[in-house]
Parts: sequence; structure tokens; C-alpha cells
Amino acid sequence: MKTADGARATGNEGPRKLALCVLCGLPAAGKSTFARALVHRLRQEQAWAVGVVAYDDVMPDAFLDEARARPPPFQWKVLRLELLKYLEYFLMAVINGCQMSAPPNRTEAMWEDFITCLKEQDLIFSAESEAQSSYIIMKTAVSRPLLLILDDNFYYQSMRYEVYQLARKYSLGFCQLFLDCPLETCLQRNGQRPRALPAETIHLMQRKIEKPNPEKNAWEHNSLTIQSPACASEASLEVTDLLHIALENPVKYVEDNMEQKETDRIICSTNILHKVDQTLRRIVSQTMKEAKDEQVPPHNLKFLAEELNKLKTEFLEDLRQGNKKYLCFQQIIDISDVISFFNYEKDKIVLKYFSKQH
Repeated sequence: MKTADGARATGNEGPRKLALCVLCGLPAAGKSTFARALVHRLRQEQAWAVGVVAYDDVMPDAFLDEARARPPPFQWKVLRLELLKYLEYFLMAVINGCQMSAPPNRTEAMWEDFITCLKEQDLIFSAESEAQSSYIIMKTAVSRPLLLILDDNFYYQSMRYEVYQLARKYSLGFCQLFLDCPLETCLQRNGQRPRALPAETIHLMQRKIEKPNPEKNAWEHNSLTIQSPACASEASLEVTDLLHIALENPVKYVEDNMEQKETDRIICSTNILHKVDQTLRRIVSQTMKEAKDEQVPPHNLKFLAEELNKLKTEFLEDLRQGNKKYLCFQQIIDISDVISFFNYEKDKIVLKYFSKQH
């Protein structure tokens, strides 16, 4: 199945080493500057293939209603999911040693920005003898350890968990770097940018941001908080160690453990199921109120209510059965995790109805 010479490794030296690194923090925390320095150092010192996917570069002007404006929150979440699908297409090509094709359903401007991002970092090039939508993986991307750094705010843990799920799906390494920059510094830097965000946006994000919590979430155990900007250089050894651990210890897709699943199911049922049920009911009720305030037509309100109640029922059943569909946890889940993922799925449904108003 290896159809592209450019995608063939130089030899069979063991399992291919691939890792996804989430680089998160407030806007203007110094993530892009940190990423550039990190990429240069890793290429020089470790001889790794390293790429950075900056979300603001790949999902930019094509979706701005006006200067300094982003898409509505619901649309932005859909775009984030679409970008993860692009990443998956690239990863599948690397893993299988084949060419990368364009997804059949895509936002053309965002796909082109994604392709440009990979080309500029010497990770892919266009296939001359094939259709323009076919790309060859550079040999360095498959013959060396490959680290992809995803640069975004990732202020909700559910956003980062999406990346973790992708790593688990393909048994990739996974880690997180959180740049903990003072709010005042972020606001000052943001004000110096040509296209600054509104200050209230950064204030709001600072109140909402959910920092990596390895003690609470087992999937976040490969995380490092860096006090930005002063300690970024001092943390270089810790960062390199974390990335080595991620590359050497890919996330394993946990096989079914029936005894553990049954234990988890009983614990979830007795401890949190009732509380989750009550909370989801309140969320559905509040969402319907917001939809009415947005003057969603009555016939659409009916369908929206049906979809939301169906989602609530499915979530509760999924929780009872051991989290097979939505949550994919093998261990006990905190209520906040359940609510976070329910809100994520709920927002995708709401987007369909709110977008019809414009």
C-alpha cells in the first residue's frame, strides 16, 4: 500500500514514533514565539521532524465577519472539529506510508491554509503526476520521530481531550504544554498587535480557562506548566524530557476489561447518574429558553427540543453502560467532565438551528 516513494522510511528500525503536543494558554501568552524557538531547538538538538499547526493561521480571514471578529462560537467549534479531521488525514498518510488526499467534504479556504502550513514546514509536497488534491509525505516525516505541536488557546479541557482521543485512536504519543502568562502581560502584548482581540475577550477567557489537571484527569498526566515568559528557557530540559516521554510511550487503546467496566458502571450509576440527569435537564431547559430568545421559529424549536432530549437520553444511557460512545473513559468520570462533553455535543446541534436564522 506504500504508493509514494517520498513517504517511505529509510529502514525498519522499530515502531514509528509520532506524538501530538497541545500548546495552550491565553491569547498573547507567547505560544507562537515559544513554538518557533522549540521547533528550532528540537530540529537542531534532537534531529526530529517537527511541525506546528497554529489554529489562528489555519482558520483565519476566510471566516471573519469583519476585522477583529471571529465566527460565532458554535461555528468555531465545528471548524475545530474539521481541522482535527484534516490532521487525521495527514496522520493516516504518515502511518500508512501513502499519499494524502483531500477530504471529500471540506472548507476549501481552510484546507488550503492547512496544506500551506504543512508545505512550508517541509512535511508534504504536491504529487506531480496525480490530481492537485493529492500530496506526498516528505521522507523526513516518516524516517524520523515526528512531533506535531498544536498551537491554540485550548481553554476548555474538552478541546484538549479531542486531541487526546485522536492520539489514542492511532496509538500516538500525547502531551500538553501550558504557558501560564499573567493576564496583564497578555493584555499588554495583545494591545500591541495589528489585529488585537477585544480586551474583554481575553478577560472572559481567563475566567473560563481550565488548566491541565493531571491529578484529576489521568489522560492529562503528561503535562507541564511553564511560567511564561520568564521561565520558558529555563524549562527547556523539562520540555524535552516531556516530549521524549510522549514519543516513547504512545497512548494505548485500552482493550475491554469487563470487570473494570462493570465496577465503573455501578459506581457511576450510584454516585453521579442522578446528579447528571438533573444537570442535563437544566441545560436543555436553558438552551430552549435561549433559542426562544433568539426567535427560532416554533417548528424548529420543536425539532431542537426533540434532538436535545434524545441527546440527553443517549448520554445517560452511555453513562450507565460504561461510557462506550460519547465519553470513552475506562475510569470514573467527574461530573464536570460529563457536563463539558454534553455541552460540546449540544452546541453542535444548536448550531444547525441558530445558523438558520442568518
